[in-house]
Amino acid sequence: MKFTVYQESRPGGRPNNQDRVAYSYSRDSLLMVVADGMGGHLHGEVAAQIATQYIIEAFQASAIPKIRDELLFLSRSLANAHNAILDYAFEKGLPEAPRTTIVACLIQDSVAHWAHAGDSRLYLIRRGRTIMQTRDHSRLQLMIDQGLITEEEAAVHPARNRIFSCLGGTHSPQIEFSSSTPLFANDLIVMCSDGVWGNLEPDELVDLLCDADILERSPRVMDRAESRGGLTCDNLSMLSMRWHDDYAEDSPSTVSTDTMPLDAITTQMEGFARSRLPEGTGLSDNDIESAIAEINAAIKKFSRFDPNR
Repeated sequence: MKFTVYQESRPGGRPNNQDRVAYSYSRDSLLMVVADGMGGHLHGEVAAQIATQYIIEAFQASAIPKIRDELLFLSRSLANAHNAILDYAFEKGLPEAPRTTIVACLIQDSVAHWAHAGDSRLYLIRRGRTIMQTRDHSRLQLMIDQGLITEEEAAVHPARNRIFSCLGGTHSPQIEFSSSTPLFANDLIVMCSDGVWGNLEPDELVDLLCDADILERSPRVMDRAESRGGLTCDNLSMLSMRWHDDYAEDSPSTVSTDTMPLDAITTQMEGFARSRLPEGTGLSDNDIESAIAEINAAIKKFSRFDPNR
């Protein structure tokens, strides 16, 4: 495999960052994940952390060097991440489990497979246009589909953040899966939370990224979305990946897995971070350490199951 990848997550105008973004790859397989936590102080952040960490750890245990069944892996790892969030809420005595959106993309043999719940999005951009895009599991998307409102009206609608499917919460998630999608040289996959796409015009991602160096241009996309969001900007997370076939000319930023050992895994994952806001308005070191211990305990209960079997 050969690809170039960029990931970033920012708090925007919020005290804490409840988004999580991560990617992990073996010699023959690449997994990318974006999650947007929802809930009160800390809990949405914990839900996103549990979901991302569980899915990444399941990949690390199974991609040696390849996932045997892509659809089964996505289905079981997302379902188990949901159950781990519920278990965390039960152990903590929470009246309701915290929630998180999720979008996960698995690539093997130059074929992409993805699954999502909620309104964190995946775009597949080819030759200057979006050829595939996830559909938001949101009340507004249903209204758009029924012709009740336009996309322009949806952008400013007061219910634009209401979703009907997620991991955690009180209902089982409605997880939507893609078909197997072949990738070609220079294809671009962009995954992002609503803090990014919600502050951009529909075609801006394509216009800004389609033929660009994603390592140089992706931060500028984030800057534009954050500027548009203003002082109350939501958390922003984006993962952009340019695919290269075996005959593409390598650049210094290209990841090539050809020489990786069969049992090697490389992972990049965002974690808890101290708030940049004044003391007392964000998470303390004790909050973070306690949350990490509780997250690891919740994940451990479900890690005995191998989603690749």
